[in-house]
Amino acid sequence: MAEVTKKPLKITETVLRDAHQSLMATRMTTEEMLPIVPTMDKVGYNAVECWGGATFDACLRFLHEDPWERLRKLRDGFKHTKLQMLFRGQNILGYKPYADDVVEYFVQKSIANGIDIIRIFDCLNDLRNLETAVKAAKKEGGHAQVALSYTLGDAYTLDYWVEKAKAIEEMGADSICIKDMSGLLVPKAASELFTALRSATDLPLELHNHYTSGVASMTCMKAVEAGCDIIDTAISPFAMGTSQPATEVMVEAFKGTPYDTGLDQNLLAEIADYFQPIREKYIANGRISTKVLGVNIKTLLYQVPGGMLSNLISQLKEQGKEDKLREVLEEVPRVRKDLGEPPLVTPSSQIVGTQAVFNVLMGERYKVVTDQTKDLLLGKYGKTVKPFNPEVVEKALGDRKSEAITCRPADLLKPQLPEMEKAVAPYKQQDEDTLSYALFPQVATEFFKYRQAQQTGVDPKAADKKNGAYPV
Repeated sequence: MAEVTKKPLKITETVLRDAHQSLMATRMTTEEMLPIVPTMDKVGYNAVECWGGATFDACLRFLHEDPWERLRKLRDGFKHTKLQMLFRGQNILGYKPYADDVVEYFVQKSIANGIDIIRIFDCLNDLRNLETAVKAAKKEGGHAQVALSYTLGDAYTLDYWVEKAKAIEEMGADSICIKDMSGLLVPKAASELFTALRSATDLPLELHNHYTSGVASMTCMKAVEAGCDIIDTAISPFAMGTSQPATEVMVEAFKGTPYDTGLDQNLLAEIADYFQPIREKYIANGRISTKVLGVNIKTLLYQVPGGMLSNLISQLKEQGKEDKLREVLEEVPRVRKDLGEPPLVTPSSQIVGTQAVFNVLMGERYKVVTDQTKDLLLGKYGKTVKPFNPEVVEKALGDRKSEAITCRPADLLKPQLPEMEKAVAPYKQQDEDTLSYALFPQVATEFFKYRQAQQTGVDPKAADKKNGAYPV
């Protein structure tokens, strides 16, 4: 019997980004993070994911914080640990495509302020939407990781994932991540997927999954046995539910195996003890709902992510049509198929879900078509893995069919930075303010006013009360 080569598993800790984004809408403050940073820095993580995703928007909109200042403070604290962010391809950290000059400048400033690893993904897995960000990260000396949004469907065969992996390697990326945002990747499929990926590429492979459907820990184990090099986990007080598997559990699960992480459970226990009161505080004030702490097997039955499911229920509740939920859930896969079978992740999940609600409530499919659905059909989000249903295209677009594009959507966007620089000039105190404004003009402007009020000694709470801004 051949000797098994010991290959320690690497761990990326998500508690400072996706864990609190998944469980409490990204409301953890910088001041809550900083005291435990020196301890986290001793662990020996592959990286700590601490920025990007929804943290940028939440800092400005809800916490009255400068996200760039948060990054700089975390960089100062983590002396020995790589910092990682999530980047939505051409959408950066926003919800629409931006011009290449904005993407390049954002990557430059992210790395200059302390990011080491940029995880870049696209909701359609259209690699054209990732090229600019990957090139920019490499130019700045950063680690460019491309994440593939995992989903199920006829088109998503092992060959599909393998071909994507080969293309990512050719693109010049440094590593590949399978991003299972919905908890759809089950153990057997993970074993097959990572076996195929491992045979197709020499790049490091990482798995990011969510516990929503209850199988994430088992999936991690099978993925690692099949060649996955790194898994994303969250320290236990902010783990499981709609978050990631628990760090301490996965460290213990691989202890004494060829994949032993070597991480110190005593240090992890100290970190868990620090975050436990924070968890309890946010449960007590209602920010963490018990609904997100359990397992929702409907994720596997309907292939609907937990966040999308709650959004559908909310939409139907507003219309007094909660009894239509089952019909809507049955309509979602039909709409998804009509729209080219995209992965259900922001913003495609919202597009498919809202259209399914309209189709059911109107009593006629595509009687009302949202602007976002039309934009998807026009190619403004990129290329889907399968063609659109031609009957739906005809009904939704009519004469506008001729406006459909096949090029990379960002090729049609003119440089945007000069215009942004002019607009932000009255408030600008640092170069990064231009980027905050570019992504969230209204929210950033309100934050700049708040910051100015603080600096000039005007009570920010009085300013809040006066203009009704800054909801907490």
